[in-house]
Amino acid sequence: MNRRPVRRRIAVAATATAVLAAGTLALGTGAAGAEARGKGGKHAKPVTKAQVLGLFDRWNAALQTGDPDKVADLYAKDAVLLPTVSNQVRTDRAAIVDYFEHFLRNKPVGTKVESVVNILDRDTVIDTGVYEFTLTDHGTGQKSTVKARYTYAYEKQPNGTWLIVNHHSSKMPQG
Repeated sequence: MNRRPVRRRIAVAATATAVLAAGTLALGTGAAGAEARGKGGKHAKPVTKAQVLGLFDRWNAALQTGDPDKVADLYAKDAVLLPTVSNQVRTDRAAIVDYFEHFLRNKPVGTKVESVVNILDRDTVIDTGVYEFTLTDHGTGQKSTVKARYTYAYEKQPNGTWLIVNHHSSKMPQG
């Protein structure tokens, strides 16, 4: 019995396995690198707490324009809004614009009372806390204040812009 063909087949099989493993490793490393580059890569600067807090200031400034489209521009296409003074869940741009068309009539001015920022990764942050809105009744001009709990979840878009993907606001319970 000649053992040479058996040894040769084992050597060929071992070489093929090593080549296949190396190729799989290279492919996996390349895919992981591409994913990291798509998310800002290892050289992207991490977001700071101050930058996250500034996202509320940007949103509040959009409220001051009185333009519901400018406010809605700060929400992602598939964002969810659970607003303070409406029982309707808003899950698309038209519904978000509709909410702000009504809310902005009261000339809201927001002020944060308390804020907790969680930076989940370079592209995902959550800002949770308590804010107050000074509202002006569009009929009487009388001012009132609404205190509410809030949560904003933001995602960094491929173009570098931070957009709201989830916004929940609920009036503080009395007590």
